[in-house]
Amino acid sequence: MGNQKLTPKELDNRIKENKDVFILDVRSEDKFNDYHLEHAVNVPKTAIFEMEEANTSYDISLPKDKEIIIACTTGNSATKCANILAKHDFNVTVLEGGLTAWKEYTKSK
Repeated sequence: MGNQKLTPKELDNRIKENKDVFILDVRSEDKFNDYHLEHAVNVPKTAIFEMEEANTSYDISLPKDKEIIIACTTGNSATKCANILAKHDFNVTVLEGGLTAWKEYTKSK
């Protein structure tokens, strides 16, 4: 199952168009508190992995009616989380290159 991906530029355009963008940051709370995208929601990847192990839909309050853009540091964890959430009928897209790529992109603007 191929995940949809979004480049930092595409995400930036969506935010500018003021679309209702739901961003899920799956990094640890420390990293999230240190730096994150505006309006992002933090659910550490460990919680999503536990949901998979327990094979429950867990109590993750994520919208099923919106596209969820998943971000991590480089994109690897986000991809794993996207695979798990997609199995639970969430509409997920991965931020390509993660926040590392996002920071590079915003620096070059």
